[in-house]
Amino acid sequence: MKVEKSNWERAGERDNARTLEVLFEISEAVSTTRNPEELYRVMHSSLGRILKAENFFIALHHENRDSITFPYYVSEKDERPEEIFHFSKTASLTGKVIRARGPLIFYAKDILDFARAQGQKVIGTVSKIWLGAPLIIKDRVIGVIALQSFNSPADYTKKDLDLLTAVSQHIALAIERKESEETLSEQKRVLEKILESSPVGICLVENRIFKWVNAEMVRMFGYKTKEELENMNVRMIYKSDEDFSTAGKLIYTDLKKSGKSDFDFDLNRKDNTLFKAHVIITSPRQENPLESTIVTIVDISQREEAQKEKMKREKLQGVLEMAGAICHEINQPLQTILGYSTLFEDNEAVSPEDLQKIKKQAIRIGDITRRLSNITRYKTLEYPGDTRIIDIWGSGTD
Repeated sequence: MKVEKSNWERAGERDNARTLEVLFEISEAVSTTRNPEELYRVMHSSLGRILKAENFFIALHHENRDSITFPYYVSEKDERPEEIFHFSKTASLTGKVIRARGPLIFYAKDILDFARAQGQKVIGTVSKIWLGAPLIIKDRVIGVIALQSFNSPADYTKKDLDLLTAVSQHIALAIERKESEETLSEQKRVLEKILESSPVGICLVENRIFKWVNAEMVRMFGYKTKEELENMNVRMIYKSDEDFSTAGKLIYTDLKKSGKSDFDFDLNRKDNTLFKAHVIITSPRQENPLESTIVTIVDISQREEAQKEKMKREKLQGVLEMAGAICHEINQPLQTILGYSTLFEDNEAVSPEDLQKIKKQAIRIGDITRRLSNITRYKTLEYPGDTRIIDIWGSGTD
């Protein structure tokens, strides 16, 4: 029996030059077209120049949820199917291609026999001929690209399957690129979320210009929006040109030497108040380190205040311990003086006025020791000889 030639074969057997031209168009589209839907349309249009492509679809296999979806589907007979679940249990030509990991061609009888053997109905309209090629990424079959004709089994030949396989490689490459971009975008989102929630000020600085800052940087310097800092010169966080120059020289020298600069510096808020900051700067570019740097800034003013408060408490503790020791050592001879002064009350050799003076001074010493023993806070005063002493009468209790 003589098989009728397809329209494409009657057109003069497909031109190899045109085929290469179409493959080049598809390859270029993969490189230049970022929107997947637009890319699929371009591929479909290009493929239609050398193949009968009125019925064309791309199916993606989602192994984790045992389903397939159809990001691109063009058919003369059927609407785009919804996501098909329980795919592994579905009589599907797409499934056969995925399992075979290679291109397959089916005719109407093959399709009906396959569905009958599986005890299932054919999904959609039965085509006269169906061609499918797997989409493979790093040895992983992620879907299928397919052509079908509802008119004549002569519309395609097995050679057309080779061309479809070549196109499938380009589509797989495009999908892989999209997956990589989505992964990078997700990683970027996660990283930015981490940086944004950091309690430390973090920023990207290029040639001493803020290019990106996190929320803590904005808060730390008293601004309301990132726009007030981004694309601005870092001079704005220094109190003077001299500080700006000094810090710049320090940073440049450290980065040239080790790729890292680590120092404390007084920085300037929006309201011109200063705070002590711990600054760490790193740069991957040792030749021109200020070209791109990652800067982290921690407000250590509270830490310094806490340190001062700690030193103050330690000093007070020393004063209290010393005062306690003095009180203890003075009280014993003081009691002795008071005791002996009582013995001299009947001694005519000592005038009552002098005896009263002795008692008065002994009582004064007692008041001083009691005051010393009760001190919980203190202040000092100037004393001759360029020294400072504790102001016993000016100090007191909480």
